[in-house]
Amino acid sequence: MLRRMNRQAKPPSAFSKISVKSQTVIPREVRKSLGLKPGDTLRYRVTEDGVLLDKAPPREADDPFAAFSEWSGDADEKAYGNL
Repeated sequence: MLRRMNRQAKPPSAFSKISVKSQTVIPREVRKSLGLKPGDTLRYRVTEDGVLLDKAPPREADDPFAAFSEWSGDADEKAYGNL
């Protein structure tokens, strides 16, 4: 009797190399999956399991201070919130 195990299929991996200028080409499958177009902003989030990469939401992509989490306290919001 042959039994099939119910396993979730892993999505195929995509690879790219980093250039001497720390640049890389985002594989076509990834661009298509994320709906990326020229001019879009990517968001990188470091987790315990690795790095998550996704298309940045428009409001985060337009915020020049989004990367500076040390400026996101209540005192900073009170002092600079109306600028």
